[in-house]
Formats: sequence, structure tokens, C-alpha cells
Amino acid sequence: MLHYQPIIQNITINNNYDVDVLRLDLIHSEISGNKWFKLKRNVTKALEQNHTTIITFGGAYSNHIAATAAYCKNIGIKCIGIIRGEASSINNSTLTFAKQQGMELHFVSRELYLQKNDSEMNDYLLTRFGKHYLIPEGGNNVEGVLGCKDILTQMSNNTYDYILCNCGTGATYAGLLLASNKSQIIIGINVLKGENTMPQEVLHQLKNVAPNNNLIIEGNEALNSANINTHCITNNYSFSGYAGFDEKLIAFKKQFEQQFLIPLDYIYTNKLFYATFDLMSQQKFKQHAKVLVVHSGGLQGNIGFENRYQSKLM
Repeated sequence: MLHYQPIIQNITINNNYDVDVLRLDLIHSEISGNKWFKLKRNVTKALEQNHTTIITFGGAYSNHIAATAAYCKNIGIKCIGIIRGEASSINNSTLTFAKQQGMELHFVSRELYLQKNDSEMNDYLLTRFGKHYLIPEGGNNVEGVLGCKDILTQMSNNTYDYILCNCGTGATYAGLLLASNKSQIIIGINVLKGENTMPQEVLHQLKNVAPNNNLIIEGNEALNSANINTHCITNNYSFSGYAGFDEKLIAFKKQFEQQFLIPLDYIYTNKLFYATFDLMSQQKFKQHAKVLVVHSGGLQGNIGFENRYQSKLM
């Protein structure tokens, strides 16, 4: 369905560092960025097990929902999206696109949505929809992580010292970490506020994928060193939260896009590149390091963000 050919764009941020951007946003117009990698093994497994329906979860503006709908249409398999929130209060471009791709939308309360990983939810879905293949929110399972390994393994010249990505569920980060070599440091920029539990969550997921791994992932404390010298995930750049508005981030996005002609989404990649710039200004990477920043796509969500904050963006 899609042949992955890595697209690399070199940018000049700081003369001390050689920075490449891996443009996953360009590999497909609808199955954007890292979503294709999270979905491909899941969909293959569903077909191998003779499933005719795929069910997955997402919020009203979910990149994962949009990408899953497009992927399933492309291969001709039925898909159902379990959407957080009430149908009467949600009408946006993401869900309109998903419906146009043939996805059946099933809205649930926020309380029920919180049970998405519980056995009670599995029973509910089986009773309501019958036999199906379930992909968790964001494609965060073994198949999703293994799919994300290919982001690096299919690169012919992976000689980077640092690799940075944004984190929502941690599946992409886990895949990059598994595919990295021993000399590389993988840095995750968590877009979620609150307690930074993602390092432990990713380590738990890695035990499911590679039980014998001895990987260590630090949290915000890794940034206290003069140079970042270990794998880490930080939420120091989560600003006002997942889809919150921040004038500093908006100004950065405008300036970045004008300078480099690389579009960013407001929620994920904007924070990722802001963090990259800031860490370089603090010289948190070793001198003359080669740096790869993974652009995960997600641009379809910009319309929803701009509609939500229209008055503030004018």
C-alpha cells in the first residue's frame, strides 16, 4: 500500500550541531507520519486472523482516528471508531473526514472511555459489535511499537548521536529506542502535563515487546546534567497541556515555518521543535553532535485547533 522512503531535510538551528528532520509528514497525504507505522502490523495481523472489522479509540480531533479510517478504506476493511464525548456536541473536520472514509463512529461518555483498557470494555465491544480486531488508542501495543522500529531500520545512513521525537502514548519512542544503536540517545518530548510517568510506561511496554532488554529511560532529571547522556522522556515542554493555547508556542510555530518552510502541528511537533531549539541553546547536546528530529505528521489536527482558538489566533 505504501513504500516508505525516508525523506531527510537538513536545517540550520545552531552552528554547533548538524540537524536533520525526518519528514514522516510527507510519506502519505492521509495516513500521516508515524500513524502508518503504528497501523501496518496491526492491520496485517487483523487480516491474518480473518477479522473483517477493526475497532479503535480516539478523541474528537484524533490523528489516529483519521489515519485508521483512511488506512482501512485503502485496504477495504470495516472500521469503527470509539469516540470520547457526546455526538451532539462534536462536529469537526477530523470526524467528518473519518466518516467520509467509511469509519462508523460510536460515541461514549468520558467515564466509559476511561475504561478503554479494561476487560469490561472488551465485553461491551464484543456484545455491541461482535468479533473484531482491537487497536488501542494511538496504536500503542506490541504491533504498533514493532512497526515504529522501521522508522529507523529502513534508514540507510543512521549515524545520529541524538534522536528526538514527540510523545503522546510512547509507542513511537519505544520503537525508535528498540531500533537505535548503543551509541545513540533517544529523547522524547512528552506533550502531556502532570506527573511524568511515561518513562515507566514505556519501559513496561518494552518488556512486552523485548522481554530481555536492559534499557533505562530517565525522566526530567536527565536534563539536569551538563549534557544529556541517557535515554529520557521529559514533559518540561508540555506548556499548558495537550491541546492548550500558549502564545509563546504560537509565535515559535509562525517563525519556524517561515524560516524552514516545514509545517508543524500545534499539539505535537510544535512542542518538539521548540524543545529541540531550547535544548540546543542550553548546549544540552555534546559539541558538534548529529541530531535527528522525527516529524510525526499530525497536520490534519490543525483545523480543529484553529477553529477552537480562532479569536486568539487572529
